Amino acid sequence: MTTKRGLITDSFKVVKKSRRGAKQRKSPTPPPSQPAEDVAPSAREEDLQQLKQFDLDWRFGPCTGISRLQRWERAKLHGLNPAEEIRELLLQTQADQEYCQR
Repeated sequence: MTTKRGLITDSFKVVKKSRRGAKQRKSPTPPPSQPAEDVAPSAREEDLQQLKQFDLDWRFGPCTGISRLQRWERAKLHGLNPAEEIRELLLQTQADQEYCQR
């Protein structure tokens, strides 16, 4: 005859977790910290942000392998009307590599 097999849980001892006291008091969550002051981006950061937007704008063609000024001139040549302030910014900061990336 067949013997009745028990459940797998029958072979393990039942352990009940004890409570750590009656009820744990939860402290209220602190309000999210506010920045001490709104720091305005510097003029350099604003300029670089404008150049980044120029780089990401596909209307002016691909930006790999040429400088930003070359890309601006190419866009102007093709009648795409790139922002004149980008050209002025690039001409003012030609010596700085961060502004004239390739």
